[in-house]
Amino acid sequence: MSKKGKVLVAMSGGIDSTVSALMLHDQGYEVVGITMKTWDYASAGGGGKGKKETGCCNLDSFNDARMAAVQHGFPHYVLDIREEFGNHVVENFIEEYIAGRTPNPCVLCNTHIKWAALLKRANSLDCDYIATGHYVKVREENNRHVLSRAKDLTKDQSYVLWGLGQDCLGRSIYPLGDMLKTEVRQLAFDMGYEDLAKKAESYEICFVPDNDYRGFLKRNVSGLEERVKDGDFILADGTKVGKHSGYPFYTIGQRKGLEVAMGKPMFVTNILPETNTVVLGEIHELQQSEMMVRGLNMVKYAAIPDNIEAITKIRYRDPGTESILTNVPGGVHVNFRHSVSSIAPGQSAVIYEGDDVVAGGIIQKEMIPG
Repeated sequence: MSKKGKVLVAMSGGIDSTVSALMLHDQGYEVVGITMKTWDYASAGGGGKGKKETGCCNLDSFNDARMAAVQHGFPHYVLDIREEFGNHVVENFIEEYIAGRTPNPCVLCNTHIKWAALLKRANSLDCDYIATGHYVKVREENNRHVLSRAKDLTKDQSYVLWGLGQDCLGRSIYPLGDMLKTEVRQLAFDMGYEDLAKKAESYEICFVPDNDYRGFLKRNVSGLEERVKDGDFILADGTKVGKHSGYPFYTIGQRKGLEVAMGKPMFVTNILPETNTVVLGEIHELQQSEMMVRGLNMVKYAAIPDNIEAITKIRYRDPGTESILTNVPGGVHVNFRHSVSSIAPGQSAVIYEGDDVVAGGIIQKEMIPG
């Protein structure tokens, strides 16, 4: 056993996870590589039979991860979690759109599937730690494991890891937290992985590789198109202004593809699944100054200090907005210092104090009490 301990490293075959595994190997950890197969596009409606698999779950990626492990003398395994992934992540993705909300499947996958699978396999292999190529930092403070933003803020992934519990954070290592992406690419090049160092990054949802979530819903929900077509576009006052192709195919803040001419830019401001109605409005109607967040996972503190001032992000690329947090039964009320646009129920809200993640949760549709 290495003096530094044994670590199970999630290896997708991409540059970040490969460099992470090799860094830990060079630092003296006993490394075990593992690649998780989450989705099979060719057989599960992700683009048609016979279509070559793409993204993180294709054979080339598996081979790249295995080759790196073989070249550096540590074991590598493939873990098939397609059943758990489909039952939990994909079904939730579909259910949320059918409910008129906008899901964040990466958060759900990280929280309930990938880290759970990693911890289970780490325990069976007697690994002390798990590691991934995510750009975040973790430290111990006041008997808690605190997740914080990476050095490279353009690559920071703390937003999608807000759901990790203290048990996961306490055993996680993130080798890239103090590195810039340019440094990671250079390190891959120096390690002899020239092609990997130049490889373009992928940002799509792994089971929707063409980024067409509407097509995915149509392929995977029998009779959906027929059931929801010809719903009404309305204004906030109830005035009908046109017909749409089905409420699940629209998202809050959407402007393009509305197929209704109003003589001025119009946006989706609300989705009413119970009546198959999509509400349109001008850009100022997307502005909100408060919201409710439920399903909280506490990170920095065991409980959110009442009336704490924090930065709250409502989507991954959102820089965040100054806000005041007030505890309410079952969640937290977020009052923004200035209004924000396109708050989408179902998306994640992540609360920061400086670079530290205080907590995260799911944005709700209900009105704020009081």
